[in-house]
Amino acid sequence: MRFIFLILTLIVFGCSPENEGIIQTVNGEEKVSSNKIWLSHEHLLVDFIGADKIEPSRWNHDSVIKVLTPALSQLRKHEVAYFVDATPQYLGRDPELLQKISSLTGLHILTNTGYYGARDNKYIPADLQALSSDEMAARWIKEYELGIDNTSVKPGFIKISVDNSNPLDSLHQKIVKAAALTHLETGLVIASHTGEANALWPQLQILKENGVNPENFIWVHAQAEENFESYLRAAAEGCWISLDGIGWGSEEYVNRLEFAKKNDILDQILISHDAGWYDPQKKVQKIQPYTAIFEKLIPGLKSSGFSDNEITLLLSINPSNAYSIKN
Repeated sequence: MRFIFLILTLIVFGCSPENEGIIQTVNGEEKVSSNKIWLSHEHLLVDFIGADKIEPSRWNHDSVIKVLTPALSQLRKHEVAYFVDATPQYLGRDPELLQKISSLTGLHILTNTGYYGARDNKYIPADLQALSSDEMAARWIKEYELGIDNTSVKPGFIKISVDNSNPLDSLHQKIVKAAALTHLETGLVIASHTGEANALWPQLQILKENGVNPENFIWVHAQAEENFESYLRAAAEGCWISLDGIGWGSEEYVNRLEFAKKNDILDQILISHDAGWYDPQKKVQKIQPYTAIFEKLIPGLKSSGFSDNEITLLLSINPSNAYSIKN
């Protein structure tokens, strides 16, 4: 397992190993650094109004920033450097807002390209649902090459989602194939809102059929899977396993991480909160904090015998490897 090599490197050299890729943030490319703290799946703004009604005029940048500032200011004391904003297109992705927040907070923010198919395709415009995988991929590749929505902001990963079924809905099969084609052209990692493992296996099969190594795939919301043996199978396939609901309760995650450690797959685990966020449909905003990992989970892991090196693996090394672009 990669974990053994990483820990040996930490012991021998006293520092995190660097890989040779880059990270694409909303402010441009950066060389990968494996000693910075990441939050690998979060949200700053999400609007669930639906693809047929969503538009940027539904929110005001200054109002959003004012609401989010107290929660984001808490990240300074925890030395968070990278913040992956997982809000996809047609759900409130706003590259200019992310640039403003990055400038104000110093956070290195990543945004995405791709389509969100879960919830019966409510968040994909009807005309786009008819596109072929090649046509979808062409749109996503264009965002990577030229920028999103006539801005200079380029996506740092591919965000897709599927309903939890096996076999997948035909549209969702197209989306996964489009993600595979986009990865092959850009090197961007694919993060797929999946949940229980049922829908994971057909996605991995599509990737492999299109020449994509599962090491370039993140199984998002894997904490929804109750059968831990599925984690072992996914790890054997090579994909990343994202336990990313910690903002809503951290107790169950210690058991999952203990299992990952015991079975030598800790080097394939990502952790995050899936927290936030500003919701334009609500008059009163309540931001779920982005701090439970530091204030609750890490103390729990240390009580369970996790070392500082193992925590660094989860917070820094794994996400920097997962999100690095190596093409």
